[in-house]
Amino acid sequence: MPGPAPAETSAANPAAARKYLLERVDEAEVVQVYADGFQALPPKEKQLLWHLYRAAIAGRDIFYDQRYAHNLDMRDVLEAILTHPGPDSDTLAEIRRYTKLFWLNTGPYNNLTARKFVLGTKPEELAAIAHAAEARGAKFPTHKGESLDQLLERLKPMFFDAAVDPFVTSKTPVPGQDILEGSANNLYVGVTMKDLEGRKDHYELNSRVVRKNGVIEEEVYRVGGRYDPQLRDVVSHLQAALPFASAAMAKALQALITWYQTGDPADRRLYDIAWVEDSDPVVDTINGFTEVYLDARGMKGAWQALAYYVNQRKTTAIQTIAANAQWFEDRMPWDPQYRKQGVQGITAKAVDIVIETGDSGPITPIGINLPNDQTIRERYGSKSVSLSNIFEAYSGSMEPAFYTEFAYTAQEARRAQDCGAFVHELTTDLHEVIGHASGQVAARLDGSPQSALREQYSALEEARADLVALYFLPDPKLVDLGLVAAGAQAEIVQAEYEAYSRRALVQLRRVRQGSQIEEDHMRNRQMIVNWLRLHTEAIESRKRDGKTYYVMVDARAFRDGVGRLLADVQRIKSEGDYAAAKQLFETYGIHFDPKLRDEIVARVDALKLPSYTGFVQPRLQAITGADGKVADIEISYPQDLTRQMLEYAELTRATREQFRTSEIEPGRPVTGR
Repeated sequence: MPGPAPAETSAANPAAARKYLLERVDEAEVVQVYADGFQALPPKEKQLLWHLYRAAIAGRDIFYDQRYAHNLDMRDVLEAILTHPGPDSDTLAEIRRYTKLFWLNTGPYNNLTARKFVLGTKPEELAAIAHAAEARGAKFPTHKGESLDQLLERLKPMFFDAAVDPFVTSKTPVPGQDILEGSANNLYVGVTMKDLEGRKDHYELNSRVVRKNGVIEEEVYRVGGRYDPQLRDVVSHLQAALPFASAAMAKALQALITWYQTGDPADRRLYDIAWVEDSDPVVDTINGFTEVYLDARGMKGAWQALAYYVNQRKTTAIQTIAANAQWFEDRMPWDPQYRKQGVQGITAKAVDIVIETGDSGPITPIGINLPNDQTIRERYGSKSVSLSNIFEAYSGSMEPAFYTEFAYTAQEARRAQDCGAFVHELTTDLHEVIGHASGQVAARLDGSPQSALREQYSALEEARADLVALYFLPDPKLVDLGLVAAGAQAEIVQAEYEAYSRRALVQLRRVRQGSQIEEDHMRNRQMIVNWLRLHTEAIESRKRDGKTYYVMVDARAFRDGVGRLLADVQRIKSEGDYAAAKQLFETYGIHFDPKLRDEIVARVDALKLPSYTGFVQPRLQAITGADGKVADIEISYPQDLTRQMLEYAELTRATREQFRTSEIEPGRPVTGR
């Protein structure tokens, strides 16, 4: 490992010495996340978290491979160099920079724009430093009979050519191109949307669809199937966790193990149900093929894992929202036929994570509501978690200029600083607990609106949840429930409506090439704000000193507009109206003026503001007693992205080698497609 390892921050260190912002890498900031309540947990819960933590690391390489077929080979090349670096040089500095972005984004694609970024050295410079590393003992991921030079030649287009596999996911490809052909992810091989017309995958979430010898088939993600080495390792850690789990959690973990062993959708449903029914855990995990944002079709689940414990202090508010879910449902501004009756168990917690990997880390959500299966939500309920220590880390690393540069008045900036963090957490809770868990779909959709809405589904669902939160934020019910103070509600609503309006403008800094948005959450925000700008008097676009501002001028008009848009969005989801969803996002959510983007980028760069954040996770370590058994689990905070990523890679090296051997095929194509 290059250089001396920095001293880790102990969990016992005073908060006053806490460091959040660790470094900047181009547009990204790297932030340490802390888990203050871990030490107070009983020993049994600590050991449970330890095994869930190891399970999260064990499956990490699955998402790397799902995201791009060449990711693991590319990462091993980079890490071989960084662990055997030699003298400092411009080439080595560039490799370090690129590798950090590669880790943060899980490959060479920006997490938000889906666009490829490339290594800023020459191929011969990479080759020279790789050969020097090999001379120092570095091992490279060469295939049988392949030299290091042949390996580097094979990977040269992936490292250096932005035109090869330019987008990891392309839901709005160039004219004439299929969305699967335009997406470089590893969820489909040799098939197009036309090939899949009328086809229903048996393993919708957990399979890769490939054409082999002219026949389309599913490679199932399960023990004995695709990702066998990784899933065996995940299962071994889940099995080790069973003795430390409650009866309800052990039932859920055993169901998850069974699903990993069979891959069968029926077993996945049994796991989802058991997980939801474990309604009051102190420690919990999310582990599996879950979210479908990576898939242009909106069908295949990306692997992710989180391990966390309940933050009791912050859970009261989110549970209050969940306990009143039916009240909110009965007052939704959409057609009554789309309202649920007898809302089932929404379990809501504020939690502190100890690890997030795969699709959920190092770049992380701030709130989660699962399961995504609509029929399970309607019959059994759902669980929502708000990631409290992620909110805390974001807040601790926030640059003050974010509040001032894009606020039109000093009063707007003050509101953002005074109550922005509080109201953002509250709206996230409403988004997850009430938004995603609300509404019902037409029976003819068989509980699967995503099958009808396809690539538009994820953005539409995120818009629906955002609109629910924005709609209810001014409601006096929040005061009655004690979630906001009566005298503060108007100020809180004003702050959030202003912030939401700004977000659609400020997020353009993340899309530095092209003139369209690919990421679903960004499409959602863009659509809502543009629709409100054009259909209400709520938001004005103003210019001052050559700078553009989105100014929220009428909170009542904002809320009324949100209600009208929400009614239509729910109708689109409930009826599976693909044409309406596509028109909505094509008109308001995807395309933007590149001149406006260039202005925003210039303002952001002048202030050195980041475009996105990646997190360094807490580190758990087992402490063994004289008998060789685990006696305790220690937590520490590495404060070093490189150190953490290299440690994770070393822990999964054996399974990665097994997987690589099984994946090598003669004549494998140059690109991921």
